[in-house]
Amino acid sequence: MTSMERQQDYVMRTVEERGVRYIQLWFTDVLGIPKAFNITPAELENALAEGMTFDGSAIDGFSRVQESDVLARPDANTFQILPAAASSAPVARVFCDVYNVDGTEFEGDPRFVLKRQLKRAHEKGFSFFAAPEVEYFYFAGDGSSRPPQPLDHGSYFELTVADLAGDLRRRTVLTLEDMGIPVEYSQHEDAPSQHEIDLRYTDALTMADTVMTMRLVVKDIAQQAGVHATFMPKPLAGVQGSGMHTHFSLFEGDSNAFHDEGDEHQLSKVAKGFIAGLLTHACEITAVTNQWVNSYKRLIAGYEAPVYVSWARNNRSALVRVPVAKRGRPESARIEYRAPDPSCNPYLAFAVVLAAGLKGVEEGYELPPEAAANLYQMTPEERLAESITSLPGSLMEALTEMEKSELVAETLGEHVFEWFLRNKRAEWADYKSQVTPFELDRYLPLL
Repeated sequence: MTSMERQQDYVMRTVEERGVRYIQLWFTDVLGIPKAFNITPAELENALAEGMTFDGSAIDGFSRVQESDVLARPDANTFQILPAAASSAPVARVFCDVYNVDGTEFEGDPRFVLKRQLKRAHEKGFSFFAAPEVEYFYFAGDGSSRPPQPLDHGSYFELTVADLAGDLRRRTVLTLEDMGIPVEYSQHEDAPSQHEIDLRYTDALTMADTVMTMRLVVKDIAQQAGVHATFMPKPLAGVQGSGMHTHFSLFEGDSNAFHDEGDEHQLSKVAKGFIAGLLTHACEITAVTNQWVNSYKRLIAGYEAPVYVSWARNNRSALVRVPVAKRGRPESARIEYRAPDPSCNPYLAFAVVLAAGLKGVEEGYELPPEAAANLYQMTPEERLAESITSLPGSLMEALTEMEKSELVAETLGEHVFEWFLRNKRAEWADYKSQVTPFELDRYLPLL
């Protein structure tokens, strides 16, 4: 019996022993919006063996109408009973890979985009790991109030008694732990009603699945309490937005490929090439890591978001930060990429980060000097003298950079690349046609 067959057998036995009544088949569209349909235990064996057909033309970025049917094949390794349903009829979920009906990989499936890059890394002897710090907001009611109403006015590491938002965060962490998703720590963030949950390091595919799961758990627990949780990058003006700073590393077997004990900064040649690759291609991949019009309201100077393309060890104004490895633990060597926000598609975001980093390793990109100064306090002339450029300032600027990128086109594949550009240009066109409260407040009385 193969390992896959053993895992499928475990799933079948667990469903029977725990009395699971429904199994949710989860997948995502190109934008990272979660999708699912339910099957009963009677259909599970066939789903595991052959997949379940569904209409791909109904999903953004999937099939055209004339080639609509696709197959969802459950990945048995992702099977999990959902704790929220444990008190009634148990419900389980399993992530799916999407195939064409002829059994070939479906090019529009974001999970396959990441798996292709992980395969490339594996062929070079590397395993890719990720650990995101996911920030989000809680707001009163269903989120329809304008402006949104925070539940608290705390700041970093705020500790309060009988605080609803803190209780929701605690319940979320415990639920994730019950699902076998380890949390490193959680905290109140800087802005009012802003919170952060840091997920423990694991392989990038598992982590992308985990980010999708976490976002649903956060929203579900908030909704049960009559509260709205959002991963919108910048829901409030005048305070910092929500990021998803993500720690990455490459391993060769059991050894961290980013660590070199003999280097001044304990950074290996692989690590330096990976960082240089990220910096070189940062502007090209930003449309993927920051995919919404609103994402660029966060990426502005003065709110602790990365704006300038640079790297540093302990400088949080840099785009790439290199945390100090824990003493005696070379396996903890990693880099932190600070651009992504929590509303990105994690499969696509991790894929383009890996592709950019591997490009730097393969081509032997030279790592530029470390940015030691606070980049926010430097003048434009000083940054120019240091050859420090900026990330795109808007979604349209990011799309222009992406469209020129061979790296992003190859990473995403023609299907996803072209659909993503079309969809995002349409979003920008819709945004430009709006008359905002800012314009009315500033111009209507004056002009």
